[in-house]
Amino acid sequence: MPIRNVQSSSGAAPALIGLRLLLSAAAAPPRQDSLPTNAAASAEATGLSLTLDPAQSKVSWTLPSSLHTVHGTFAVTRGALTLDPESGKASGEIVVNARSGESGNNSRDVKMHKEILETERYPEVVFHPTQVEGKVAASGPSDVKVRGAFSVHGADHEITALVHAELAGETWKGSGKFDVPYVQWGIKDPSNFLLRANKVVSVEIEMAGRVNAAK
Repeated sequence: MPIRNVQSSSGAAPALIGLRLLLSAAAAPPRQDSLPTNAAASAEATGLSLTLDPAQSKVSWTLPSSLHTVHGTFAVTRGALTLDPESGKASGEIVVNARSGESGNNSRDVKMHKEILETERYPEVVFHPTQVEGKVAASGPSDVKVRGAFSVHGADHEITALVHAELAGETWKGSGKFDVPYVQWGIKDPSNFLLRANKVVSVEIEMAGRVNAAK
């Protein structure tokens, strides 16, 4: 009898060890070979970089007056913008060729370049964005406000533009609208005894280009 009891105990030990190992394996969490969802999102949300294509971008302006409303355009020279989606901070520039301005009337355009904007002395108009109010979607349409410094006629002025943008893969397009109180900014008033021009010019920029992940 004692011998049988010893044999029974020694045979049960391996079975108990095997059961314990099986239970430990079942309790262990499964291995994850991919990044957690929040980590993947964090890796993707590093920033947004937009490059403008000058061939697909232009500036339009409107100036009401006592006789009629004047419409004109400027050409975009270059542009690149970077946005931090978390803080809304923005950087970069949009550069416009001031000498390209035209309104469809040669004598009026000569006066605009020589006396109003003095484009020989100030050949570029530049916008430097600093802050975006609102969220820019990674894909599809977005409507935001963009604040920044608008450099024209040798001086910087803070403006806020209403911007509509649409991102689709590696391309994007959009538009921005803002007003320029040019007389208040020290630019000459083109009014004369026959014509009274509005003291504010309405500006709209149409943009398109490429989307790249910000570094």
